Amino acid sequence: MCIFAEKYYSMYNLEEAWLKMHGNPPYEGWDGKIICNDTDAETTFRANRTQGFISAYTFTLVLNGWLSIRYLGDEITLVPGDLYIYLPGLPVSIISSSEDYRGICLLADEQLSIEIGSETDFVRIVFRPVVDLHEPKLHLPLLNASSILSVMEKIRDYCISTNKCKEEIVKHLYTVFLYELKNFEDISEDEAEKSARMKDLYIAFLKLLPVNFALHHDIPFYAGELGITPIYLSRVVKKMSGRTVVDHINLLLVSEAKSLLRSTRMDAEQIAGALHFADVPSFSKFFSRMTGVSPRQFRKEPF
Repeated sequence: MCIFAEKYYSMYNLEEAWLKMHGNPPYEGWDGKIICNDTDAETTFRANRTQGFISAYTFTLVLNGWLSIRYLGDEITLVPGDLYIYLPGLPVSIISSSEDYRGICLLADEQLSIEIGSETDFVRIVFRPVVDLHEPKLHLPLLNASSILSVMEKIRDYCISTNKCKEEIVKHLYTVFLYELKNFEDISEDEAEKSARMKDLYIAFLKLLPVNFALHHDIPFYAGELGITPIYLSRVVKKMSGRTVVDHINLLLVSEAKSLLRSTRMDAEQIAGALHFADVPSFSKFFSRMTGVSPRQFRKEPF
């Protein structure tokens, strides 16, 4: 059973998630806010275990080989120079990698990131790849990737150092990292055509989804929360992502349903209730349409 199953309805902060997975902090005296370490294929695949459960931002710079992820149903391959950005609740899973895959991964607690973000325009920095490029990655030219890597390596080294002020130094270096990221982001050519208002609305919609998708499957709810009409929200989401509002909701619903089927002993009726389907037949029909198999078949042999 998944170690995160008992908290499927909420998220763990970085410290809670790390202790759940590893048992011990990464180093003595860790404050649970930031950690940076080298990663390989085996380590990276463990990230799938925390999908949807961890309230932290993750930045992974690919250094060698390749890594394949699935985002909103599409397969994206990351190569050296690509910076993969994971946002809390983002529907992303690791599919495969080359045997020689290597990277460096920076994890930062969501609350700390928001606090630091007041200085660095954090929300725009981390959401911009998703909004402008429709995928959670940036491709950095060699020189820019080297600058980002240099900061990440300093964070990694300070994390394991004996410096008595390392926690504060690491936080300052994280701010430097965000400024570097802000400076080097690759903006899509058609950004001028997309109004700041539409981008803000789409970002606000993405932030609403992870905490509301299970209870609210309807477009009017999200439109109401954003103070716009359902028609305008549908237009904004379609223009910014190429997908519909319902597509976004359904992908999170099926991802959560899969997680509960894999990780808990909840039966179809309980899962249907947790995800606020009208009844079991409605849930089963939805799940079968999205995955091609019934919930019972999926549980017997997760695909």
